[in-house]
Amino acid sequence: MAANSPSVTSGVYAVIDTSAGKIVAELFPSSAPKTVANFVDLANAGFFNNLVWHRIVGGFVIQTGDPQTKNGGGDRRRWGTGGSEKTVPLEVSDTSRRNDIGSLGMARSQNPNSGSSQFYINLADNAPLNGQYTVFGKVITGLDVAKAIGGLAVDPSGQPVAPAKAMVTSIAIRSTP
Repeated sequence: MAANSPSVTSGVYAVIDTSAGKIVAELFPSSAPKTVANFVDLANAGFFNNLVWHRIVGGFVIQTGDPQTKNGGGDRRRWGTGGSEKTVPLEVSDTSRRNDIGSLGMARSQNPNSGSSQFYINLADNAPLNGQYTVFGKVITGLDVAKAIGGLAVDPSGQPVAPAKAMVTSIAIRSTP
């Protein structure tokens, strides 16, 4: 973690700048410490800069964090299959946060302990996802921006037709919103 980044034990916020506007999320280090620490480290390293929201399912989720989508390039058939070098375990318990509208969840493969860099924002209450994916944050401002991204035109695989309209330009970690 960078020396100037806030502690991942309290007051951690992600300012997600996108091509559609700004989304601010409060992160939950007390309920998902490993996931939040990984997300903060990746954000501070610029990992998420200029990645595409590569999975857009209106009324369900928007998902980003695949480095293969950098600048909207790469092989679109591979979008959604990449991640960072580090994985984090599934962090769920009886007190886990829920996949409610606006919550941030860590995407993963079939292996529950394969979370890496891909994350999603719930555009609806998605109770069937509870206990299956680590919820590590909640949008506090900019849910309208997330919903606007969720309304973009997509191809049959859920990828944006115009990737430039579905970019994460940067994610900054702050100690205040």
